[in-house]
Amino acid sequence: MTTQPDQTAGFEVTDLNVYYGRVHVLQDVSFRMGTEPLGMVGRNGMGKTTLVKAIAGFVPVRSGSIGFEGHELVGRQPYQINRAGIAHVPQGRRIFPSLTVHEHLTMVGAKKSARWNVPAIYDLFPRLAERRKNGGAELSGGEQQMLAIGRALLSNPRLLVMDEPSEGLAPAVVDHLAEVLRGVVSEGQAVLLIEQNLRFATELCDRILVMVNGRIAADLPVGEIANDPEIQNRYLGVV
Repeated sequence: MTTQPDQTAGFEVTDLNVYYGRVHVLQDVSFRMGTEPLGMVGRNGMGKTTLVKAIAGFVPVRSGSIGFEGHELVGRQPYQINRAGIAHVPQGRRIFPSLTVHEHLTMVGAKKSARWNVPAIYDLFPRLAERRKNGGAELSGGEQQMLAIGRALLSNPRLLVMDEPSEGLAPAVVDHLAEVLRGVVSEGQAVLLIEQNLRFATELCDRILVMVNGRIAADLPVGEIANDPEIQNRYLGVV
């Protein structure tokens, strides 16, 4: 049974259940957010990426609701979800190795009058402007991540969903990404950040959800989880 999204909520997941075969991966997942940046952390295999894929329309939902601005997204195709205002930055970046940076950005077809267009992405990430003629295979991991974020922003989303953007990146690159994304958030961009890197998530987000075994185990203000080693050890196995 699918419930209807709350008309007053910006983004709302309600009693979401997703299976892979007989394996119950997401179990009655519920949360809501407005325009504030929201982080979700958890160890590997907890269901975080499955949640992202369900939001983006890449895996089927058994039951529950995914509502955005009062509209139900369950059952829609990925392109329809993108047109509804949600952009997805996938885990692993998914950059085309044979396309140049500029080709990646121009293929999106952003309007020149929009907040995010190709020149604005080059202003946000000057390194991409320097590498505009380089193919995707020639970029470093950090440059690929900048390109993946820039490509997603070109759809001018009202919600940006990022799956493990800090994965495999050097600490200095992660710090740079956090600084850039804080600027984007300060302009009012809503962000749902899925991460294993607790430090990165707490630098960007006001509120942190913790996923354990396919369920939301905690919903905490960022200061509480950032400053409490006992909570970090209990949910994440870190000290």
